[in-house]
Amino acid sequence: MAITKLDISEFLLRTEGILILDVRSPSEYNHAHIPGALSLPLFTDEERKIIGTAYKQESREKAIKIGLESFGKNMLPMVERVEKILNEKKEPNKEIGLHCWRGGMRSSSVAWLLNLYGFNVILLNGGYKAYRNWVLTQFEKEYNLIVLSGYTGSNKTGALHELERAGQVVIDLEGLAGHKGSAFGNLEMIPQPGQEYFENMLAFELNRQNKSDSKLPIWVEAESQRIGMVNIPLPFFKTMRKSTLLFLEVPFEKRLSFIIENYGQHNKEKIISAILRIKKKLGGLEMKSAINFLLEDDINSCFGILLKYYDKLYLKSTNSRDLNQRPIITIPSESTDRKINLNKLLEYVHQR
Repeated sequence: MAITKLDISEFLLRTEGILILDVRSPSEYNHAHIPGALSLPLFTDEERKIIGTAYKQESREKAIKIGLESFGKNMLPMVERVEKILNEKKEPNKEIGLHCWRGGMRSSSVAWLLNLYGFNVILLNGGYKAYRNWVLTQFEKEYNLIVLSGYTGSNKTGALHELERAGQVVIDLEGLAGHKGSAFGNLEMIPQPGQEYFENMLAFELNRQNKSDSKLPIWVEAESQRIGMVNIPLPFFKTMRKSTLLFLEVPFEKRLSFIIENYGQHNKEKIISAILRIKKKLGGLEMKSAINFLLEDDINSCFGILLKYYDKLYLKSTNSRDLNQRPIITIPSESTDRKINLNKLLEYVHQR
């Protein structure tokens, strides 16, 4: 049994498919972490605060003594927790990845303990801080992207999911963000990740998908830089803006039917709140009309107003940012059916 220290790139390769443990405090982990890593805190938030205060106000030695006292009582529970996790995963391999904030005493102490018990431990040099630096470098790379666009209600997300099932490389930005990208994008009230964790997940997916099949392009959906409360990192967003864009062109009435089917059943108060969020751009008269139609159960007229607003918004955005900056290919379709549109998109890929 051994303790192996690896830099971030080797660490990610070596720990692929095995258990990664994050020994930072619960609040550090909850703020953001390596996707797939599990929390195994050496200290509670309060213990970490006490140790940090002792280090600053008294001495390094005093802080270590306080830490050792906490570590001593946590040793057995930590070993038993790791055993329990591995048993639940039915994982016979006793090799685990491990890290703290910057690869210091916390991870070294836990690595010593678990190695003593009989685990092979892979330590991340530089800790989570090294991972964050790696994350930011991923957005600076060049990627072979195809950006799928189209007016609201074209079921672009459904088409992307079908592309993934068909073996294409897809990154679902809205799925990672927990938001569908408009004022109505979080009617299900799904909690969104924080900015840092969103970036961690996106970098993880880019790294995973980019090496899965380097010959295939990576499909993403056209988005504004802001998706709900998180932002697509600017370097990657710039790559999206200059990549080939496929515009899925679906008739207004087909899209309206799709929108009503997917949003019409939502609570009226939530829909009204979403309408109020865009009242300045929508205009006072159109806002009042949309709300009145909704209250009168005329869902078709309400969403018709909203869909026309989003169509105008898309045209304005496209004309101001995309014109003459990248190739735009129109894919006509008479349906929002994801399987029908899958075939149309694959035709383009095969021709390409």
